[in-house]
Amino acid sequence: MGARSLFAAAWLLVAALAPAQAPKKLALVGGMLLDGYEVPPLHHAAIVIEGNRIVAVGPAAQVAIPPDAEVVDTSGRTMLPGLIDLHAHLQILGHGDYDRWDPWVEQNKLLERVSEISAKQLLMAGVTSAADLGGTLKESLAIRGRINSGAIPGPRMWMAGPWITRNLGDYYTGLPNQYFVNTPADAAKAVDALANAGVDLIKAYVDLKPEHYKAIADAAHKRKLRVHAHVYDPADVKNAFEAGIDVLQHVGSAGMPRYDATLVNAIAAKGTPVVVTAAHRAFLFPATVAFPERLQDPKLKEDFGPQIWSEVQNSFRNFQALSYFSATDQEMRWAKASLSQWIEANVTMGMGTDSGTPMNFHTEALWREIKAHVDTGMSAQRAIGAATRVNAAILGRGKDLGTIEPGKLADVIVVRGDPLFDVTALANVEVVVKDGVVWKGGKPR
Repeated sequence: MGARSLFAAAWLLVAALAPAQAPKKLALVGGMLLDGYEVPPLHHAAIVIEGNRIVAVGPAAQVAIPPDAEVVDTSGRTMLPGLIDLHAHLQILGHGDYDRWDPWVEQNKLLERVSEISAKQLLMAGVTSAADLGGTLKESLAIRGRINSGAIPGPRMWMAGPWITRNLGDYYTGLPNQYFVNTPADAAKAVDALANAGVDLIKAYVDLKPEHYKAIADAAHKRKLRVHAHVYDPADVKNAFEAGIDVLQHVGSAGMPRYDATLVNAIAAKGTPVVVTAAHRAFLFPATVAFPERLQDPKLKEDFGPQIWSEVQNSFRNFQALSYFSATDQEMRWAKASLSQWIEANVTMGMGTDSGTPMNFHTEALWREIKAHVDTGMSAQRAIGAATRVNAAILGRGKDLGTIEPGKLADVIVVRGDPLFDVTALANVEVVVKDGVVWKGGKPR
């Protein structure tokens, strides 16, 4: 063995015997803490993080701050778990008209670029985890991988890829974001194909019969995947629920009359989660009529870049006439009664937004959804818990995510103001820590 080989072998031996590098330490100190549970807040608190885990939480006067920790002063602010959105769409970002957007984004080969923008917007808005419920398979998995590697900023993502449906609807067929099935056997095969490709969950879409829901649920559960169903019609809600679907998404989006009380109570008793996505039409539309200036937010212009910004702005001309909002006037009159039935029945409620749908920007969708729930009777603390602790449990990650306590993954956000007094404080996210890394606020990365 030559001298160079001996040196290399010795270097490898030293490297193997050397102690592992100590994990980076971070402390957030001084602010009010909402830990994700429905308990009183902890004032003047401190959170200590080592690596990607929380190691200590308590009153700042009682928590030992490591001398080598990077300290983020959160005085006068509120600390809470990173938010979780259970219904996002990275491949859309608020454009007003699907008939224009889908062919335009495909022809300009912008799917991954749009997904990058959406992912960054979600993270900067305090969303540290999200479920993407429908997109093209290749690009969805690619973006998830790039986020996981740290190449681009974004929440940790649960990707559904194409949804399973018996009706392709009027969607542009150039984007392979739907998996068409006919029989229950087809539906089960679709689940297996998606599972083999590496999706994180399954989305069941429209025109499915009880036997299709059952086939999808059974096949998914064999692969340890959870199923989210897009349901509006009362019969679909009942069929999906009785077939063992894991999460009922939309359930009318607060835009339909109340469901039968017997069905609602059965869902509550079983503990099947519902994610109403209430804000994206019935609450967002009147807010936009009252303040259309929100459509020209300079932050959106900066994020989108000239090409996407121009196309999105053109889509908002005469937004009141967009087909997406054709029934919204009626939905607005039903909205609070429809949403309140789930709140009053004490159903297990997650929080999701359908972000990316027309005028429903990733930058603000989740705080608007939380506000819609609070405006309809849910306490601010319960709503925040739904968007953190409950959502983590729905994703099957309650042991790692959703609350701030020792042992949990270090997903923490800091907002200006007190969201228990005014829940729109959640719009003012100043610090974002995901997996122990400061992505916004604190010292520059």
